[in-house]
Amino acid sequence: MKRRAWFRLRWVGVAFILLWTVIPLYWAINTSLQTDAQVSSKPSHYLPPTPTLRNFRLLFSGSGGSVSGIPRATLNIFIECGAATIITVVLASMAAFAFSRMTFRGSKVFFYAVLATMAFPTYTTLIPLYKIMTWLQLVNTYTGIVLVYVSGFLPLATWILYSYMSSLPLALEEAGAVDGAGRMRVFWHIMLPLARPGILSTGIITFLFAWAQFLFPLVLSNDLATQPLTVTIAALQGRHVVPYSLMSAAGVYALIVPAIIALILNRYIVSGLLSGSVK
Repeated sequence: MKRRAWFRLRWVGVAFILLWTVIPLYWAINTSLQTDAQVSSKPSHYLPPTPTLRNFRLLFSGSGGSVSGIPRATLNIFIECGAATIITVVLASMAAFAFSRMTFRGSKVFFYAVLATMAFPTYTTLIPLYKIMTWLQLVNTYTGIVLVYVSGFLPLATWILYSYMSSLPLALEEAGAVDGAGRMRVFWHIMLPLARPGILSTGIITFLFAWAQFLFPLVLSNDLATQPLTVTIAALQGRHVVPYSLMSAAGVYALIVPAIIALILNRYIVSGLLSGSVK
């Protein structure tokens, strides 16, 4: 009897989490398919009275205020997230290989020092990073935003890949060394192919984290030439008027890419998080 009650309670919890997650998404889609007048009317419409794609067309029309920056912001976010993901995965792969397979003085200290950085609230580094980027003249540049992303995501990526590489059989690496392969050759031709699932998982997680960034690019970029989509969407809000339907359409548009990635590649995301949860 207790088991049946626990089973029902568990499903109640699952249903609550699903509703908590789906209702805001549904409301955003519902609002994006309405006009501002319909959104402001009372009572609220739980279904669009006359569904329209006008808001989505306006996003790509390139006319009118901040809306004109949406196509450019889309390109920016792909460039910044893609570059940050590639650099993070490359550096994390080499660091994970060094920490998991090589013995050198202070290796454990360096490794735990890298992991310790994840314990600090990320936004406590915002002002120091802004000062550093200002000194290096990297504010309002792709390079500055990408470097900040890499510095923030590298510890987690290293942790995930360290756990994954530590689980790989040592015999294959030893066999390569017996055949005369050096460290770098073992890394490129043996470890990387074997760690491909972990690298893919790390890349997906890093890309999704980069896509969701808002405060760092908001501070580091006030130029439409480098602002990502998340920042440009926030700029759609006017001083006296809030275009709810347009902002909802922009939000739904920004969710399309991470939603597709999460739906298609969810098993890699889960395996990556699980591989980083154990040593």
